[in-house]
Amino acid sequence: VYFFFPVFNRKTGEPPLINGWIPYLGKALIFRKDAYKFLLDQQKKFGDIFTVHIAGRYITFIMDPFQYVYVIRNSKQLEFHEFANKMASKTFDYPALSKGKFPELKENLHRIYQYLQGKPLDILSDHMMKNLQDIFEWKCSQATDWETEKMYKFCCSVMFEASFVTLYGRVPAADGHKVISEIRDKFIKFDASFPYLAANIPIELLGATKKVRKELIHHFLLQNMTKWLGGSKVVQARQDIFEKYELLGDYDKAAHHFAFLWASVGNTIPATFWAMYYLLRHPEALAAVRDEIDHLLQSTGQERGPTYNIHLTREQLDNLVYLESALNESLRMCSSSMNIRISQEDFVLKLEGNQEVVLRKGDWIALYPQILHMDPEVYEDPKEYKFDRYIESGKKKTTFYKAGRKLKYFLMPFGSGISMCPGRFLAMNEMKMFLFILLSHFDVELAENKSVRLDNSRMGLGILLPDVDIAFRYKLRS
Repeated sequence: VYFFFPVFNRKTGEPPLINGWIPYLGKALIFRKDAYKFLLDQQKKFGDIFTVHIAGRYITFIMDPFQYVYVIRNSKQLEFHEFANKMASKTFDYPALSKGKFPELKENLHRIYQYLQGKPLDILSDHMMKNLQDIFEWKCSQATDWETEKMYKFCCSVMFEASFVTLYGRVPAADGHKVISEIRDKFIKFDASFPYLAANIPIELLGATKKVRKELIHHFLLQNMTKWLGGSKVVQARQDIFEKYELLGDYDKAAHHFAFLWASVGNTIPATFWAMYYLLRHPEALAAVRDEIDHLLQSTGQERGPTYNIHLTREQLDNLVYLESALNESLRMCSSSMNIRISQEDFVLKLEGNQEVVLRKGDWIALYPQILHMDPEVYEDPKEYKFDRYIESGKKKTTFYKAGRKLKYFLMPFGSGISMCPGRFLAMNEMKMFLFILLSHFDVELAENKSVRLDNSRMGLGILLPDVDIAFRYKLRS
C-alpha cells in the first residue's frame, strides 16, 4: 500500500507525484534498495514521466529513451555543473567553485579536458600502455606455472598503479610500488564510503573516512607532487591553473588533485573487473577476443610476451571490434548512472508528441539509462551477456531500435550531453589495453565456480561493484 501525502499545490502540467509516507525521506529507502525495480514499478503505474520525492528532493524521471534528447539539448535551462560542483566539493573537501571567489576557474578546468582527446590522448594512451606492460611484467613474469589471485583485487592493483603513474608520474623512491600500494589501500577505504558521501551523509558519521580522506589529500600537496617524475600534461595544466588563484590554499589544490584521481579510477576499476569476469565466464567470447588480439600482433609483426614492448595505435585499438563489443556489453550490464539536470528557472519542457512537463526552479530531472540498457525491446535477452551484441557483419553495430524506431541513445555508461565523462576515451583505451596485455601474455581461467552479482549500493552513481571477489588463475602463454 502506498500512502500519499495530500499535495494540494500540484500545478497543471506537473507530472504525478509519488511522495511516500516518511517525512523528508519520502521514497529514499526503497529507491536506494533497488532503484531499477522501483522505477519500473512506477512506470507501469504512472507512465513515462513521474516525480518522486527522495530525501527532500523532487526528482522527475523521464523513462522514454526517445525523450532523452529533449532533456539533453536544453542545457541552458537544465544545468548540471552546479549540482556536480556542490557534490564534489563536499565529497572531496575543497571549496565550491563560486564565480565570485574563483572567477573562471570552472571554465579553465573544463578547457583542460582537451588533453584527454586527439593527439594528447594518443600520448597519454602510449604512456598507459607502457606502464601497464611494466606492471604486468613486474607482477606476473614469474608465473611460469599457474598463479592464483582474487580478480577484483588484481584489477584494482594493476589499474590503480598504471593510472596513477600515467597521470601523476613515478614515485622515485626505491619502494615506489609500496608507496602507491599504500595510497591505493587508503583509496579503497575512502571509496567504500563514497555512496554515503554522495547521499549527503556527514563524513563525521562515517568512522575513519574523514581521517583517511585527509591523509589521501596530503599525498597531493605540492611538496609531494614535485617529487614524482614524468607526470602527464593534463595534471601539469591543472597545477598551473590552481597556482593562479591565491584564495585556493595548498590543501584545497591537493583536494582537487585527489578528486581528479578518483574520477580517473573510481569507475574504471570495477568496469575492468566486469569486462574480465564476463570474458572468463564465456569461453567462446574469450576465444574470439584472443583470436583478434593474436591476429593483430601477427599482422603488425609484434611478438607477445612480457619481455616485448607492444605498441598499438589508436586506429589499431579502435579496430578490435570483438574486444570493444565485449567491453561495451559488460558496460551495458554493470553501469547504473543517473543523469541529473537541475531546472534553472520555472519553465515548460517541451517533449515529443506535444507532451509538456511543467518544471519549477530547482526541480531535478533524471534519466536512468539502466532501464534502457535492460529493455528487452532494445536488447534481446538483456540479462544475458552476448559478447558480439555490438557487431554486425564484422563491423561495429550502432543501430538499435525500440518499437521499430531507431534510437539516438542506446548505450550510456558515461552519462550524456554536458554531463558526459570527459575522460571516457582514455577510460575505454585503458580497459582495452589491460585486456589486450592480459590475454596476449597469459592463459587465464576462473579458479572457483561461484556467481558474482552486482552490488546495488552504488545504484545511480556509475559502475556497480561486485558483491564478492572471485579467484582466477593465470600463467604465461607458451
